[in-house]
Amino acid sequence: MRTHAVSVLAGDGIGPEVMPEAMAVLDDAVAPHGIRFEWREHPWGSDYYRRHGRMMPTDAIETMAETDAVFLGAVGDPAVSDVETLWGMLIPIRREFDQYVNLRPVRSFRGIASSLAGDPEIDLVIVRENVEGEYSEVGGRAYRGTPYEAAYQQALFTRFGVERVARFAVERARERSGRIVSATKSNGIIHTMPFWDEVVAEVVAHADANLQLESVLIDALAARMVRSPQSLDVIVASNLFGDILSDLAAGAVGSIGIAPSANLNPERRYPSMFEPVHGSAPDIAGRGVANPIGQIWAGAMMLRHFGYCEIAEQVESAFTGVIEAGIVTPDLGGSSTTVEVGSAVRARLADQGGAS
Repeated sequence: MRTHAVSVLAGDGIGPEVMPEAMAVLDDAVAPHGIRFEWREHPWGSDYYRRHGRMMPTDAIETMAETDAVFLGAVGDPAVSDVETLWGMLIPIRREFDQYVNLRPVRSFRGIASSLAGDPEIDLVIVRENVEGEYSEVGGRAYRGTPYEAAYQQALFTRFGVERVARFAVERARERSGRIVSATKSNGIIHTMPFWDEVVAEVVAHADANLQLESVLIDALAARMVRSPQSLDVIVASNLFGDILSDLAAGAVGSIGIAPSANLNPERRYPSMFEPVHGSAPDIAGRGVANPIGQIWAGAMMLRHFGYCEIAEQVESAFTGVIEAGIVTPDLGGSSTTVEVGSAVRARLADQGGAS
């Protein structure tokens, strides 16, 4: 039996509610194939911070480095500063493990009404640069407590960083339609965005003359996401722009609760991390109505990363069938609980022969 050790960080808010459902689905999906997950659960997050003054122990990165992947539920707590929750847990994992690609698939489902007019069919992938760009650590504050107090933040774009995320986007485009849209703001940001445009264009031209590259200003691209999302296929974007576009796209298809993401180290030198996009949702935590589909779909992305594409397709088919049957949580207009949706996905898996 093949075993994959996975670090599990259920985290905050609804994370501990959706995580067990996703783990159960993945266990059922892989069991008939002689595969098992060794779930190594860690109680890290905001509760840990309240007890210890930090989001994770000092040896957390070394502990997770011994596993094949990280499965994250959610990070965030209204009583704890985002500086602590994000920079104390999520961002260090991404950067220490050089997870430089944030991959976010977005698609519409029958049975879920889009927030857009005409309920368009949407199927796109956002490739977001994940470790540099606008989310640089370079910056600071000066003259604190005076009328002249100031803050400055230095965006950091390297040729190495832009080239490698562009190459990853090229590979996704080759697998799909051959079309890439690059998000930019080179008409207003005078140094970093023209540099981004130049490097992305060089990578695409060198990789495949048959690929179609559009460079689109971020404001126009956001409008296009709303007006004509079906015209988009693969989007490559900087850290900030990719972050905003992916949430916009997820909302456009009906709910951020179903959106997954993968933080990838494509060379596999370090573990990659898989998580839903929805965050900790403290307003519904503890009520048992959180949507587990985003966590389950993130699990399917983890299966693909391990090379189990057919099993991932079974999981995706199972949760798609559940959504289309109307077994959904309140965020999608239904009345099912978190556990009921997870159980329905497992039942679908069993019906299609994808579970023992």
